[in-house]
Amino acid sequence: MNNNCALCNTELTSMDTLLGANTLSDGNVLCNKCLNKLSDINDELLYNLNKFSIDDLNKMLSADKIEAVPAVAIAEQNLPAAIDFSSHQISKEVYKRRHQKIKSELEMLNANLSLFTKGEIKELPYLISEEEQIIAITDAQFVNTLATGVLVATPKRMISVSKGMFGAAKINDYPNESIKAVSFVTDSRSPIIKLHLDERMVEFECFMDKEDAEKFYDRIKAIYNSPREHSSKQIDSVNKNIPVSSEDIFNQLEKLGKLRENGILTDAEFAEQKKKLLKQLQ
Repeated sequence: MNNNCALCNTELTSMDTLLGANTLSDGNVLCNKCLNKLSDINDELLYNLNKFSIDDLNKMLSADKIEAVPAVAIAEQNLPAAIDFSSHQISKEVYKRRHQKIKSELEMLNANLSLFTKGEIKELPYLISEEEQIIAITDAQFVNTLATGVLVATPKRMISVSKGMFGAAKINDYPNESIKAVSFVTDSRSPIIKLHLDERMVEFECFMDKEDAEKFYDRIKAIYNSPREHSSKQIDSVNKNIPVSSEDIFNQLEKLGKLRENGILTDAEFAEQKKKLLKQLQ
């Protein structure tokens, strides 16, 4: 197998050749950048790349240059005049405006999304208005599922979007008031982001890019974990100013232990609070 991209001739990376995903019918291989560029012309390349040869792709590129049609326009010509989503209708003009805004926000965030999330990104203009800003986004799927997806954070909510190869997108909306805390489980292959809701916990696996998942968590933890930080400050205040009985201290330790078990406190945060409480017993 050639170690260079059949189109741009750059050296292929391990992500380009993962499971042979970028292999053409004639055995040539594309890099992810070229596949991304071509999929803007023809979405089928994302799902059936092995049906196309390098000659087919060169013809696509030549035809696209002759027609001089922007990639976004090609995607939008198949849109109906108005799209009904969750009782909201938007025109092609509104979709285009929202799409451009979202694209700019993702560029400002240096979003490192995989090619497999293109379908999910196309759903976002239906979900996010011009007034709502994306503050963080990453590849994330529900644990123990095969569908790819994205997890999006805005100032007022978090949204998960997953879309199979065929079929409708699955949308889950988590308003800020329903999220009690967020936590991050480190793993060298598939870290997990947890949303701690009122009566349940939702887990998302981030298997595409561990560092990007950590960056996402760093952006949102201050928003959703501030109540916990406030509670920690209250504990500090109690430790410094009010006499505490041994029973109260052991009750506090038990609560801290549960917070750590649920993933709301890290081991380091638990150890720090435990140390402060145990000092009261001396």
